[in-house]
Amino acid sequence: MYCGKTQRQASNLLIIACGAIAREIQTVLNLNGMNRVKIVQIAAALHNYPQQITAAVTERISKYRAEYEHIFVAYADCGTGGALDKLLQQYGISRLQGAHCYEFFVGTERFAQLHETEPGRFYVTDYLLQNFNLLIMQGMGLNKHPKLLPILFGNYRELVYLQQNPATNLVKQGRMAADQLGLDYRVINTGYGQLVDELKQVKQVIKWQH
Repeated sequence: MYCGKTQRQASNLLIIACGAIAREIQTVLNLNGMNRVKIVQIAAALHNYPQQITAAVTERISKYRAEYEHIFVAYADCGTGGALDKLLQQYGISRLQGAHCYEFFVGTERFAQLHETEPGRFYVTDYLLQNFNLLIMQGMGLNKHPKLLPILFGNYRELVYLQQNPATNLVKQGRMAADQLGLDYRVINTGYGQLVDELKQVKQVIKWQH
């Protein structure tokens, strides 16, 4: 958590969030009475270019840190290889725990178990399924270059859909995505997982400091 020197906004908390989970974050905030929290999104497409994530977060911190008393980063490591953590340590800013967003949806302990029993799992969330063609098929060039499929997904065995909201009715879409990638298919209903507890902790820290 970052604590600035001034408080100019009606909300004193800014969350810098990956666009892939911004909607889920807003839902959890609303459920916990944190409706006035400001969320600034970074394009979810950067998951295909993780080397750009740290620079994007840096830009948002520089832009907003004088305006908000508290800053929290809603990213896991997300393929930055520790670069994001090095940046956040400079500012004393916390982030979501884990290596990937699907880890905090399913829970760290359960994710470790899933990975141990089958490392070749490709995880998708509500957002990723809703944007599967844009982020995966087009974003990875599979639409134009299908020969890339065995190169990019040859080591995977199963597509696992981590379902946050059953009302989205994406189970069939997940099956189609698995078929496109030539993978087995599994659905796990996670809800919002550790995301709920972590954002509650952010709320408690802010209350404790005021």
